[in-house]
Amino acid sequence: MPDGLYRVLFLCTGNSARSILAEALLNQWGRGRFRGFSAGSHPRGSVDPIALELLKRMNLPTAGLRSKSWDEFAAPGAPPLDFVFTVCDHAAGEVCPYWPGQPMTAHWGVPDPAAVEGADTEKWMAFREAFRLLDHRIKVFTSLPLAALDRIKLQERLDAIGKARPAEEIR
Repeated sequence: MPDGLYRVLFLCTGNSARSILAEALLNQWGRGRFRGFSAGSHPRGSVDPIALELLKRMNLPTAGLRSKSWDEFAAPGAPPLDFVFTVCDHAAGEVCPYWPGQPMTAHWGVPDPAAVEGADTEKWMAFREAFRLLDHRIKVFTSLPLAALDRIKLQERLDAIGKARPAEEIR
């Protein structure tokens, strides 16, 4: 982090919902200290329309959000990464590309709202719950005293955040 900016990549399989929400949330709560990105192992090629609508309703910018492959972030010339978080079970179990610079990694699994079938109300509830969970985790993450934590303590905190629910406190 030579320029004072932590770069964070959120990974999911399709890069259409959870990782997109996380990217937008980190860019909101990062307040210039963090820059969020998202990608997928098998990107769908489009962002889920409910994810985009939810972000708009929450007054978060959606410009530039797109479904893309994680290969973009492993290629020469890609932005250096400080953190890589998987937000779905499929990407957590896949073999990830080599990330130059050895970023810190953690799994922050969130149920896939895009996989919910049924009435629109059920789909919206699933997206709102994913948003709520990611919002909480990202707020906790951005409040960590990163410079004051050694790598082992930081890894413990990142892992704990991935297990946290909004009503829980991270120690």
